[in-house]
Amino acid sequence: MRILIAILALITPNLTFAAERPNIIFMLADDQGWNGLSVAMHPNIAASKSDIYHTPSLEKLSLQGMRFSAAYAPAPVCSPTRISLQTGKSPAQLHWTKAAPAVEGQRLIEPRNIKDISANEKTIGEMLRSAGYATAHFGKWHIRGGGPGQHGYDEHDGDTGNEQALKFTDPNPVDLFGMAKKAATFMEKSKQANKPFYIQLSWNALHGQENALKATLAKYGKLNNEKNAQRAAITEDLDTGIGMVLKSVDNLSLGENTFIIYMSDNGSGGGRGALSGGKGDLFEGGIRVPLIIRGPGIKTNSWCNTRVVGFDLFPTFCEWAEIPANKLSKEIEGGSIVSLLSNDGQGKVARPRESLVFHFPHYQGDTPHSAIIKGDMKLIKFYEDSKLMLFDLSKDLRESNNLASKMPQESNNLHKELTEYLSAIAAQLPTPNLKYDPNHKPMLQKGGKKGGPDSGIQKGKAKINP
Repeated sequence: MRILIAILALITPNLTFAAERPNIIFMLADDQGWNGLSVAMHPNIAASKSDIYHTPSLEKLSLQGMRFSAAYAPAPVCSPTRISLQTGKSPAQLHWTKAAPAVEGQRLIEPRNIKDISANEKTIGEMLRSAGYATAHFGKWHIRGGGPGQHGYDEHDGDTGNEQALKFTDPNPVDLFGMAKKAATFMEKSKQANKPFYIQLSWNALHGQENALKATLAKYGKLNNEKNAQRAAITEDLDTGIGMVLKSVDNLSLGENTFIIYMSDNGSGGGRGALSGGKGDLFEGGIRVPLIIRGPGIKTNSWCNTRVVGFDLFPTFCEWAEIPANKLSKEIEGGSIVSLLSNDGQGKVARPRESLVFHFPHYQGDTPHSAIIKGDMKLIKFYEDSKLMLFDLSKDLRESNNLASKMPQESNNLHKELTEYLSAIAAQLPTPNLKYDPNHKPMLQKGGKKGGPDSGIQKGKAKINP
């Protein structure tokens, strides 16, 4: 009997340890802008929420957790953000900075991307599974490499891309409700096995917006055009799927020990509302995204104004899972935001570098450019003509007042830091096109709108504290 008691004493702490580590549900929307919800993403900016879209489930989530007013996607387009989230590294370091094919015939030649996640990359799925978590990835993968099953995920939908969205129509638009049901089943199975779980729901929406429920489309029939009505409808359908996930967490009594994270893979500002630019450029509209987190120890209806970026989530999830920091690759560029969440949004993120760098050496929403943010100052460098643009985001969130000529020292310092960073990580840069013909210049790709003071986009003049 004494031997049996001793054995149970050794086993029980391990079971308790497994049960006490939090579950993590990470939900990633596709092409949803900072102001694409009926939830304000800044406490003092009315235009940080939409008066068209209806997202009651996300309204509920925001009141239960913390909103981040200055959250950034790692890239202004899809795939680079997704591989960055999986690895904790920037798209520039990974040499994967664009999703669409390169544009031929421009003044500069775009660098070629790898576009295939390497087996040598240690994903967040692999990290958490090695720590005893059950892992699942449902929805859009879009970084190849054999699919989620080859990169740490026990259950998944396969090596999917944008085509995944088009297969599902009413009554399961772009598989929103199917994904929610699969997540519920995985939660229940993990709970019965007494295993903490990690679920990434990479929603296909807002792709396939024409597949929205007919009943939801009918609600928005009075909007000025069919495309706007479809976008509003699929946004609401997405919110319904999110509500199903939240309800499953409550029904399984998992809420007290589950972190729920919601964000978008890139901005979609398009010059509307509080931000300039959009998908495919590095103005705020292309990279600033909604981020809401609910979970144990997070104050309800709270705000964080500290700048955070998507690849901060990798070390955050690892800290929640009690994975020692020395187990993480030294190449990870993110920093854990656990202290922000537990300290009412106050504090700083400890990253290897203080500044945030975004690298988009491609033609899409604009010509090839990179950006660096340090404190409230943001510098954008354009590679065709080496033009520098400097903005004070605390006063000029719409980036309408270029301060580069008025603050040359600040511009030079940030330009030097940007150049040194890109060199240190061996980032790919565009090169001159010796066959360039200005009389046959191709159009920029769809997906973004050129931003900045010279874009013709109407600029706001109100002083804003982001």
